[in-house]
Amino acid sequence: MKANEILIDGFSRVQEQVHAVLEGLDDKVLTARPSDTANSIAWLVWHLTRVQDDHVSEVAGHEQTHTADGWHERLGLPFDAADTGYAHTAEQVGQVQVSAELLIGYHDAVHEQTVKFLQTLDDADFDRIVDKRWDPPVTLGVRLISVADDDAQHIGQAAYVKGLLS
Repeated sequence: MKANEILIDGFSRVQEQVHAVLEGLDDKVLTARPSDTANSIAWLVWHLTRVQDDHVSEVAGHEQTHTADGWHERLGLPFDAADTGYAHTAEQVGQVQVSAELLIGYHDAVHEQTVKFLQTLDDADFDRIVDKRWDPPVTLGVRLISVADDDAQHIGQAAYVKGLLS
């Protein structure tokens, strides 16, 4: 198996879990939070999708799906188009009031772009330096694994919150 095929499988597992967590959820459970400072399922899925969209589009060299395909407007959130949710306050987490259907749609669109990009890669591509701000500099392979890991953690958190609230 090639590295890009492994990453496609990993991101596809995240997509499957996004569907599993969101399908059939009503807005009450979707936006509920176990405590005032905890993240909701809606925020967790929105955030993991925004991070994937932001980071993969950057290394792929294309515009984010969030803006290119009008998802920023469709989601209707009060945040700047570039906002990924990093360092959001509890108040900002509470502002993510988006339906499961829209979250699934946005995630599927981002997933499609991620897979298209990954399909273009050969194993040698993963050594390309994509961020020189770190020591050592970040390679494409490390960046993509970081995104997949972040996505897996957040969808696991969303599944846990669903279990607590359902």
